[in-house]
Amino acid sequence: MKFDCFISNDLIDYQESIKAMDKRREDILTQKANSLFWLLEHNDVYTAGRSSKSDDLLDKTIAITQTDRGGKYTYHGPGQCIGYIIADLKQFNNGKLDIRKFISYIEKTIINTLLYFGIKSFADRDNIGIWVNHQNQKLKIASIGIKISRMITTHGFSLNVNPNLTKFNAIIPCGISNYGICSMASLGLKVSAQDVKNVLRQSFLNSINY
Repeated sequence: MKFDCFISNDLIDYQESIKAMDKRREDILTQKANSLFWLLEHNDVYTAGRSSKSDDLLDKTIAITQTDRGGKYTYHGPGQCIGYIIADLKQFNNGKLDIRKFISYIEKTIINTLLYFGIKSFADRDNIGIWVNHQNQKLKIASIGIKISRMITTHGFSLNVNPNLTKFNAIIPCGISNYGICSMASLGLKVSAQDVKNVLRQSFLNSINY
């Protein structure tokens, strides 16, 4: 698959990123552009995926942005690396739709990135995302939520580098209440989101066999 890769250094408004994703998706459909792997950070925003439930919203006063990705409620903000993948799946897996296989490449990208920084992590088929075991606790460090329409993917994943983790207290993240949320910083690693973006980029290209 041929990917353009772009890293944004400034915080990107969530709605502006959606417009940009939709524009790239249309350009891919009309063969005006390659697939895109876009790494960025957002201003503070809470989003609700297609399977969100009102019981998972603990603070009813916060503003919620509806989105067409899969999944439930989540939080995005500074210090969290977002990876948006607008990909033409007709060029993946010989054109045969295999969502699980595509997600496995995303999982591999995040796992290999964390391992580069010395953090062992793993995927969970029952609770999608990337997890770590820390002090006898299973903690979520990255979330995955994509949409596929007409063989084009949008949305992607988020990896907690050093966000304000208290922001997650307003929701039950991804509808999972029996496990906690962590970040690379809360695990004791001091690293910038920019450094992590650079490693994510290379890890993704390696995973997708660029």
